[in-house]
Amino acid sequence: MSTRFSILRTEHDTRRLWQGWYCFGLALAIVVATSCHGDAPEGNERAEPPAAPAAASPDSSKAPVAGSDDPSEVPAVGWMRKARPIEGAEARSPGEMKPYTEEVFGTEVKFDMVPILGGTFLMGSPANEENRNKDEGPQRKVAVEPFWMGKYEVTWDEYEQWGMGLDLHRREKTKKPDPYDKLADAIARPSSPYSDMTFGMGKKGYPAICMTQLAAKMYCKWLSAKTGRYYRLPTEAEWEYACRAGTTTAYSFGDDPEKLEDYGWHYDNSDEQYQKVGKKKPNPWGLYDMHGNVAEWVLDQHTSGYEPAGGKLIRNPLVVPKTLYPRCVRGGSWDDDPESLRSAARRGSEEDWSMQDPQIPQSIWYHTDATFVGFRVVRPLSVPNAKQAKLYEPEVDLLREYMEAQGSEAAQGGEEAQGGKETQGGKEAQGGKEAQGGEEAQGGKEAQGDKEKSQ
Repeated sequence: MSTRFSILRTEHDTRRLWQGWYCFGLALAIVVATSCHGDAPEGNERAEPPAAPAAASPDSSKAPVAGSDDPSEVPAVGWMRKARPIEGAEARSPGEMKPYTEEVFGTEVKFDMVPILGGTFLMGSPANEENRNKDEGPQRKVAVEPFWMGKYEVTWDEYEQWGMGLDLHRREKTKKPDPYDKLADAIARPSSPYSDMTFGMGKKGYPAICMTQLAAKMYCKWLSAKTGRYYRLPTEAEWEYACRAGTTTAYSFGDDPEKLEDYGWHYDNSDEQYQKVGKKKPNPWGLYDMHGNVAEWVLDQHTSGYEPAGGKLIRNPLVVPKTLYPRCVRGGSWDDDPESLRSAARRGSEEDWSMQDPQIPQSIWYHTDATFVGFRVVRPLSVPNAKQAKLYEPEVDLLREYMEAQGSEAAQGGEEAQGGKETQGGKEAQGGKEAQGGEEAQGGKEAQGDKEKSQ
């Protein structure tokens, strides 16, 4: 690495550190101010987000229970309504698949979906690929089924319809919800963020960032409810298959990182922030920003490498997450060097991605420090059954544990507040007794004095 690059990177990291301390201080001030004014923050709302941008506390009465029919917990395939009609969106075979534009009914949001025909490919990087990491191998032959994939990364315009409840608030002023809306309104939503999650980098037309994998999954679930079409995150295999677009080189445009200038945003050309989606050239299958801009969530647990396949064909692989960290993102970002944007490059999530989160327990919705992480959606041609879909959807146990932990925190706060009132009441009562005793004693002295005078 050159001296110039080292200096630039050091200066960049220093700015990021000061930004982090600033945001942490802002968050702490908000939490303290909220506590001092005695305002009870809103809970983990299902229908609408809290109005105040403070750390969230729950309404424990809304916590899910065993056997719940809450659509946030039941796979979407079990309750989805008939798909809203959209031109070109329906197909019964790969040959009938076409590009289409999805419309989120009741909003101005639209986004494009690109058909990705199923096939086989070599997943991972060859041992001689430059800048290869150990977790990219060994290579294995993989088959994936047909699906549609988002032409672009999910933008704030799309994400905040769910994440900030914009769809719900707009409808409250304009019309009554239809059956699709009622389902969508029942899907769990994040509490309001403690700070502007764009961090001043831009919103309209820019990719949404800083969400956890669970939040990205829940957005897909909400989208399924709104449209009647089954959306989810891609598996790691689906993502790499779509990124490579039939190529076997380090990038979808070849092996030369110098050409990345035309295809992706990375540390050297991004001006130290994410950029609007779709401003670079697409890959051979018409997908934009597969190299860089923001790293993208996939469904898999991140592993130290792939299981050797022994030359056998592996169909639709998925490493179902068993632990919260690390989970996998792909594609690299605006904050990465070119080698991290290669088609086979992988990265695992880290606890430090939530370092600035002031909440206790820390939010399941936001990675406050992951300003380089977003996602895009896929829609499989074959809708899975409920057992299969459960592997793709938000973990019910994680959602329940978080809500229970929030409930315990809120209850503890209530007990402390009640204890304070009781202590104060005890002091006041004691003060009353002492005052009463003083009056009685004074009265006794005065009566005694009168008796002595009369004698």
